[in-house]
Amino acid sequence: MSQVTEARNPRVSLKTLLEAGVHFGHQKNRWNPRMKPYIFSERNGIHILDLQQTVPFLEQAHELVSEITAKGGHILLVGTKKQAQEIVHKEAERSGQFYVNRRWLGGTLTNFVTIRQRLRHLNQLIAENERGEWNYLPKQEASSKQLELDKLQRTLGGMREMTQLPGALFIIDPKREHLAVHEAQRLGITTIAMVDSNTDPGPIDIVLPANDDAIRSIRLITAGIAQAAINGRMERESVTGEVSDFAEAVASTDDLFASGTRANSAEASNDAGAEGRDEGSSPGN
Repeated sequence: MSQVTEARNPRVSLKTLLEAGVHFGHQKNRWNPRMKPYIFSERNGIHILDLQQTVPFLEQAHELVSEITAKGGHILLVGTKKQAQEIVHKEAERSGQFYVNRRWLGGTLTNFVTIRQRLRHLNQLIAENERGEWNYLPKQEASSKQLELDKLQRTLGGMREMTQLPGALFIIDPKREHLAVHEAQRLGITTIAMVDSNTDPGPIDIVLPANDDAIRSIRLITAGIAQAAINGRMERESVTGEVSDFAEAVASTDDLFASGTRANSAEASNDAGAEGRDEGSSPGN
């Protein structure tokens, strides 16, 4: 690994992954046999994922994300399960990337021409509302526009500035987000995904064997992807001389990100394996 790469993306800590419970899979009777190469062992009926493989794959993912954003591209973060929604929103906003955290609309990628028209309409409604134009409309018409705006915000709000297809997708639980995976495959868009023991890793380009249910695991992996995107953007700005308030905004959150990571690790040591796992089962020591 080159000096530039190491400076851009720090090495992934195996200990930090363990403390966040990234290694806990599902009950063995729920496994997908195609995940066998990524499973380290089984304890008390729970599969333990091989984090020794997760580390290099995660570093590979970080490098790819940084390369894409350093060239001016963007990543689309996808996570619609309840425990991922807020994390996906927060990390995408922090890193200046796009996201889907409610429902994947069929054709989001494969019918992007139509989606782009809906995004233009969304931005138009936002502009009208901000200018106060709806104050002069009949109450029923203004209410109808507000309802339409709210619906579009829920489904497309995380992509409102997306004018072209993303350079890659980061997906939490590709089994759940199979439509997104399928569309990315059709278009040749790289997929990076947290893949748990109950999921087929076959369609994924960069498999991250990881617990995709526990909040701490999701937060840690997603924050790392977001940070890689930030690092790539910062590199682009330093090379091209682009000066914007983005650099200042990122600098102002560095301490929060560091303290948040430390807090997550400390909390996870107590109950990382409990969150989102199959009820009634816990791995032994």
